[in-house]
Amino acid sequence: MDNKGAFNSKLSRRVFIYILLCSAFLSVCSTMIQLYVDFQDGVSKLDERFDNIELSYNQSISTSLWDFNEDLVEQQIVGIQRLPDIRHVKITTSFGKVYQAGDVISDAKKIEIHPIAFEGNVIGNMVISADYQDIYQHLWQKAGFIIFSEFIKIFIVAFCTFFIVHWLITRHLYRITLYSQAMTGESLDTPLMLERSRQKTDELDELVSAINIMRLTLKNDIIKLEDAENALINLNGDLEIKVYERTSKLAESNQQLQHSLNELTLAKDQLVQSEKMASLGQLVAGVAHEVNTPLGICITSLSALKEKVVELNDALNDKTLTKRQLTSILNLFVEYEQIIERSLNKAVDLIRGFKSVAVEHHTDPKININLAQHVNDVVNTVKTLFKQKNYTIKIQVDKTLNLVTFPSAWNQILTNFLTNSHIHGFEDRMDGEISIEFQASDESLVLIYQDNGKGLDDKIKDKVYDPFVTTKRGSGGSGLGMNIVYNLVNTKLGERLKL
Repeated sequence: MDNKGAFNSKLSRRVFIYILLCSAFLSVCSTMIQLYVDFQDGVSKLDERFDNIELSYNQSISTSLWDFNEDLVEQQIVGIQRLPDIRHVKITTSFGKVYQAGDVISDAKKIEIHPIAFEGNVIGNMVISADYQDIYQHLWQKAGFIIFSEFIKIFIVAFCTFFIVHWLITRHLYRITLYSQAMTGESLDTPLMLERSRQKTDELDELVSAINIMRLTLKNDIIKLEDAENALINLNGDLEIKVYERTSKLAESNQQLQHSLNELTLAKDQLVQSEKMASLGQLVAGVAHEVNTPLGICITSLSALKEKVVELNDALNDKTLTKRQLTSILNLFVEYEQIIERSLNKAVDLIRGFKSVAVEHHTDPKININLAQHVNDVVNTVKTLFKQKNYTIKIQVDKTLNLVTFPSAWNQILTNFLTNSHIHGFEDRMDGEISIEFQASDESLVLIYQDNGKGLDDKIKDKVYDPFVTTKRGSGGSGLGMNIVYNLVNTKLGERLKL
C-alpha cells in the first residue's frame, strides 16, 4: 500500500483541518476570556491604587503644604505620578499655588479629585489622572505568549489525532480501495487482509469480511457461468440432471444470502450498545424486517426467472420453441421484471429514509436540507416501530422550506418524541393522534409537537428533562430520552424547550 497516498487522502486532511479549526476557535475564546478577566483585574487594582493614594499621601501632603515645604511636596507628587497607570498629578492650594508632575493627558480613563485638609481646614485639592496604557501593554504581552503556546499545543494535538486516524482508519480504507480497484477475475482467489494486530473485530473487520464474501460469491458466479457455457456446448446428455444441479446451486446461493443477512442483522444488534442509540437499534430491527420482504420477493422472482430461462433454452436446443410459447415466456419476463423493480424501489425508499435517520452525531455537519422531506423520512422510518398500531400522524410543514441545520439532532428529537408517544402516551391503546407542526418566520423556527395521549403527571412534569427520570423504572425505561432531547435543543441547536 502507498502510505503517501493514504496520508494525502481527503478524509485525513479534513479531520486534521477540522480539529485544527475547532481547537483554534476554542483557544481564541478562552484567550479572550482570560484577557478580559485580566483587564478587569487591572482596572480593580487601579481603583485600589487611588484609594491607597488618598489614605497614604493625603495627610503627609497636607502637612507639607501647611509648612510651605515645596521641595517635599514636589517629591511626594512625583512619587505618586511614578505609580503604575498614574500619568498626571496636580495640586492647587487655596492661595492659587499649583504643583504638578507628569504629562497632561486629554483622554484620561480615570480622574479623581481629593480635597487636602489640615486640622479640619481645606487648604487645597489634588487632581490625579490615569489611563490604561500599562494595562494594555501587559495584556498585549500576555496575549502574545498565550497565542504562541496555544498554537504549538493545537498543532501537536491535531497532528497526533491526524496520525491516529490515519493509523487506525484511513490507511486501511486506502488498502481496501486499492484491493477493490485491482480486483479482476484472476485475482478472486486472493483474499483481502488488513495489517492489524487486534484480536477483537470491529467495523473494518466486518467490512473486510463482507468484501471477501462478495469475492467468493463472484467467484462462484463465474464458475457457474463457465459450467453453463460447457453445458450448452455439450447439451446432448442428461438435461434433467443439469437442471437439478443448477437448482441446487441456486438454493445454496440463496442460503448464503440468507446467512449473510442473518450475520449482518446479528452484527447490527451487537453494535447498538449505548443508551443514546437504543431507539436507533429498534429502528434497525423494524427496517430490516420491512426490507427483508421485498428482498425475499426478489429472490423468489429470480428463481422463477431462472426456471423460465432454462425452459426457453431447452426449447431452443430441441427446436420445439413456438411463437406462442416465446410470447408467454417474454410476458412472464416482463411481469417478473416489474415485480423485482417494485420490490427494489420499496427497499430503496426504506433504506433512504433509514439512512437520513441513522447519521451519527459526531459525523454530522451543519448542512442545507429540505425540512419537509427530512421530517417525512424520519416519521416513515420510526413508524416501523408501531406499524401494528392505528396512529394518525399529521405533519404540517412548508414543503419549500430549506434551512441549514444539524440533521441528526432533528432525527433524534423526532424519534424520541414519537417513541415517547408510543410507549408512554398511547400505552394499552391501539389508536392515537400525533401532530407535528413547524411554524417558520424570518428569524425563528418553532416545532409544536402534540398527541392526545394520557399526558404527563404533575409530579414528573417539572423534572421531565432531568436524566434518569422515567415512569417505566424496572420495565426497560432508562429516563434518558427527554434529557437527550433537552441537551440537543439547548447545546447543539442553541434553542429552548417549553412544555
